[in-house]
Amino acid sequence: MPPRSYRTAIVGTGGIATAHAAAVRASGGRARLVATADVDLDRAKAFAETWDAPRAYASLDELLAEEQVDLVCLCTPPEQHAPLAARCLEAGVTALVEKPPTLSLAEFAELREAESRSTAHVATVFQHRFGPAAVRLRRLVAAGELGRPLLATCATQWYRDEEYFAAPWRGTWEKEGGGPTMGHGIHQFDLLLSVLGPWAEVTALAARQARATDTEDVSMALVRFESGALASVVNSVISPRQTSELRFDFERATVEVAHLYGYTDDDWTLTPAPGHEEIAWTPGPVTAPSGHGDQLAAVLDALDQGEPPPVTLQDAGRTMEFIAALYASAFTGERIHAGQISPASPFWRRMDGSGTPWNKAGAR
Repeated sequence: MPPRSYRTAIVGTGGIATAHAAAVRASGGRARLVATADVDLDRAKAFAETWDAPRAYASLDELLAEEQVDLVCLCTPPEQHAPLAARCLEAGVTALVEKPPTLSLAEFAELREAESRSTAHVATVFQHRFGPAAVRLRRLVAAGELGRPLLATCATQWYRDEEYFAAPWRGTWEKEGGGPTMGHGIHQFDLLLSVLGPWAEVTALAARQARATDTEDVSMALVRFESGALASVVNSVISPRQTSELRFDFERATVEVAHLYGYTDDDWTLTPAPGHEEIAWTPGPVTAPSGHGDQLAAVLDALDQGEPPPVTLQDAGRTMEFIAALYASAFTGERIHAGQISPASPFWRRMDGSGTPWNKAGAR
């Protein structure tokens, strides 16, 4: 039988929607873009024309009422992710949601509950998990070929000027949920977590150094994992020389990647420890940088097999809890342990808890 072709819609036709549309087009017919939606109908129509989608709508509700779709890619501003994903679940349609999937742990718990009542699923876009090099690294780790993980560093040092934050939802707790911890570095430290497994405790700092935002513009964390590995995590939007870097020091080798917004196999290196020169990093053919196409292919594979598509809400929960713990540590001065943030904590309902030092009365 020929492979199934999944009827796909894109909701929210801003910048990131182009990456989703390109991934659909590159899927070899496994996905077909049948509709778009945006609160700006003219923009939805223009996007649909550019990407050969037959129809455009002014809302997700209109789209779901008129179209029989299998998959919806949610590319709206963050505050709309959870309510629109819940609407997809009610309609029995799987949603692939841009990061962050929700603005808080409370909203995340509500979304998991909605998924439990639905035949459909929610997957979060963490595309860097799916590049061939990251898949290879996780296989080496799982097979024990690199030995125990000992130390890791994770740095997302990007630059966003004041004009970038002119969009009314950016740099706000109410609409974006956080600063570079929530919206920029999340890609790199999600990949870190996917390699090193469950984290145990976080000690962190966050500050507003240069941008006139409600949120932080830089954060730093020290992390201990259940395995005993230690890691540092830096997230910034004030760094003129931009880079995205990960380094893993295992007993038998160091594995590193340096890139910006997407890596290829050529961006990765493996340095064996003395006496372990037999460990080899065998790159595959040079491909396009890691991106949405890799994850979409994995999502379609899961749908073919009748399984929840990656990254599941269970998987994304570890990353979301890490973000909340980082903020809780930064704003309380306490070390935060996994599982510590409960519904009784102010950081359960808002990532800034009871407020940041710079937004409180009397702060500069």
